[in-house]
Amino acid sequence: DSEDEGELFIGCAGGIDTVATMKYKKKAIKKNHIPYTFYVSGLLGGHSGDEIHKGLGNSVKIATRFMLAAQKKFKARLASFDGGNLRNAIPRESALVFTIDEKYIKDLEKFFAKFEIDIKNELKTTEPKLKVALVKDQKPTFLIDKKTQYKLIDALQGVRHGVFEMSRDIEGLVETSTNLASIKMNKDNTIEIVTSQRSSVESGKNDAKESIASVFRLAGAEVKHTDGYPGWAPNTDSEILNITKTSYEKLFKKEPIVRAIHAGLECGLFLEKYPHLDMISYGPTIKGAHSPDERINIETTQKFWDLLVDTLTKIPKKK
Repeated sequence: DSEDEGELFIGCAGGIDTVATMKYKKKAIKKNHIPYTFYVSGLLGGHSGDEIHKGLGNSVKIATRFMLAAQKKFKARLASFDGGNLRNAIPRESALVFTIDEKYIKDLEKFFAKFEIDIKNELKTTEPKLKVALVKDQKPTFLIDKKTQYKLIDALQGVRHGVFEMSRDIEGLVETSTNLASIKMNKDNTIEIVTSQRSSVESGKNDAKESIASVFRLAGAEVKHTDGYPGWAPNTDSEILNITKTSYEKLFKKEPIVRAIHAGLECGLFLEKYPHLDMISYGPTIKGAHSPDERINIETTQKFWDLLVDTLTKIPKKK
């Protein structure tokens, strides 16, 4: 499951999902209220483990930020909020529908113009294709009750997204992180928010999940955790690592990079079931993993295959 040719992975992060559910009541729309949809698009997205430290934009966070300001300045009322899809991907698109009193229309549009300039300026280095849009829309059938709306937006604004801790042992390695992955509205008058925590340290993973859960519990949400999956502690003295390094150097006349990764690899699960295994993980180069732009570098697949075959011939047979 590794994605960079020339790199041999010897460790990974374990992970767990924290899912919050909020119930809401349907409220009628006032006659003088005008409906709008706020869109976020054009973000890079990407893997929430290997790319969480890159300062990429989160569409749910951006939309939340707009809505928080709109409800403070213009008493905006929320009708729906949809953003993100995969638990292990940084969300790249979001849409929220809201209404405001018609007397605020000009002020809202002026505020949006300023918001667009500010958010694009903040993310210009990492998200050059970011787009935000404000569009007058058809009236929704209902609004979310005000109490739930305010608690939801406060929770989404307050909950963390990104790096919690960097490793103190391996330079440049993220130790603990969290991803605000998605928000969806269900037919049973509930709103579901999915987040994902990762850490190469089990206690760090547990601390992160409780930090996230506490924010949503304070907002009155029901919070559940998935079973999660284990990490894989690095072993720099691994026999299979040394064998593969030797094969790589022979085939390609250079040393491979040996590293751990802040993402879940299957090796962690294998090790949980078979703790005696000696493992490494490597593969061809993949770009844009877990996004619609995912692609593979064809040239590196041959190098991957050659390394695999040569390594297998050097593994000593058990007596």
